[in-house]
Amino acid sequence: MTETTVAGSTESITADDTTLRVLSTSDLAGIDITLTDVVTTVEGAYRTLAAGQSDNPRKLTVKPGDGHSVSYAMLGRDGSRNVVAIKTSYKHGLDKARDEQHYYTALTLYDDVTGLPVAMMDCGRIGSLRTPAVSALLARECARPGARSALVIGTGTQGRLALPFLLTTLPDLDRLMVFGTHSDGIAAVREQVRAHFPDRDVEIVTDLRAAAAESDVLVATAGGHTPAAVEADWLRPGALSILVGHGLAPSTLHRADRVVATSAAQMKVTGTDMADGDGNFPAVDTEFPPVLAGTAPGRRSARERVFAYNSGLVVTDIALGHRFAQLALDQGLGVRVPLWQ
Repeated sequence: MTETTVAGSTESITADDTTLRVLSTSDLAGIDITLTDVVTTVEGAYRTLAAGQSDNPRKLTVKPGDGHSVSYAMLGRDGSRNVVAIKTSYKHGLDKARDEQHYYTALTLYDDVTGLPVAMMDCGRIGSLRTPAVSALLARECARPGARSALVIGTGTQGRLALPFLLTTLPDLDRLMVFGTHSDGIAAVREQVRAHFPDRDVEIVTDLRAAAAESDVLVATAGGHTPAAVEADWLRPGALSILVGHGLAPSTLHRADRVVATSAAQMKVTGTDMADGDGNFPAVDTEFPPVLAGTAPGRRSARERVFAYNSGLVVTDIALGHRFAQLALDQGLGVRVPLWQ
């Protein structure tokens, strides 16, 4: 049996090759972490990847012919933390309403120095924080200078924290708008903004075309059943459109002046609904890691309409999952499971 520690943790883990620490949904739900901490952690993962120190292969996808479910598997290595991880994701009921769907995602971390497991955890909260943090970084790097207005389309898991994260990286935003079709989701968006920025409020919009025309930054996070579909000719000069889920029409990609993707390969795997009639995508001008590293521009002029595709990279899950593992171990959370006995 070996003593190993998670970097930054005050508690050592008694680990061997038969024991795995499992962190449940409730374990992670009670951990406090600031938006700034999340953004810094995610940004660090991108910078390490841009420096060639991490590995992030394209995700594997399995989807039945009728499209009722989708499964992903992602393997990666974080070179700054010396951590290897595997993430799995499975969603069932894509043909049903959101409250009838089933979704499971898990992340397993291994210490690549000792060769021992660190933890296995539910990845739901990690994804709900990582994705809007990436959108906020995209906005910081790719929005036009002096951007003041932001529109979020969708009020599900990804939409609810989109505005607080945008305010974290673009504090000068003074008009915050949301378009949604679920009253409880709209209320949750307002609640999250007030929780993190008590002096700010959200404008609820019903005329999507008019709101899009007045937005410097648009973040589309809606589910597949959304009626929202912002067209390219609705956008003002200099607008940045960030696609996370749904809510943007393919024209916003195909008629963009500049296309940025977290991963060009993954855009072609997960963004098939944005392809043209022949199944083709326009060329990606740059991936996002070089933009953060300062070796490629996020935009070239204030009037460019920029389209950014936010597809999650497993290295960001690894970094944020490892950060949560640190915080969980400090609090003595989790259960050791003799998995391999």
